Amino acid sequence: MLFDQDDLLTALAAADDAALDALAFGVIGMDRTSVVTVFNASEARSAGLSHGRVIGRHFFRDVAPCMNNYLVALRFEEESAIDAVIDYVFTFRMRPTPVRLRLLKGPETPTMYVVVQSLLNP
Repeated sequence: MLFDQDDLLTALAAADDAALDALAFGVIGMDRTSVVTVFNASEARSAGLSHGRVIGRHFFRDVAPCMNNYLVALRFEEESAIDAVIDYVFTFRMRPTPVRLRLLKGPETPTMYVVVQSLLNP
């Protein structure tokens, strides 16, 4: 899988944990209430958070409050379908880190995704 492939939402939804953990970019999957259901190994390493500390937690409130804003969280709340790439800077619990986010949500897919590509090590 590639960060910029056209059918990334479908590919992520069909992937098992081992395939997600093998990816070179971060993947956070959430249910429709923003509770984390997927947190791959790449994102765990980058964020310095364990899988067990993140799964089952509200993403925007408990895990990444720096994304609880109109650019990210509000889009997932208000839009029925999203496939958008935005440049972003993580600042919560770390020095400012530039990343590219891909926000993915489909009307038929129960899981919404934030895909994270580091701009320091793309």
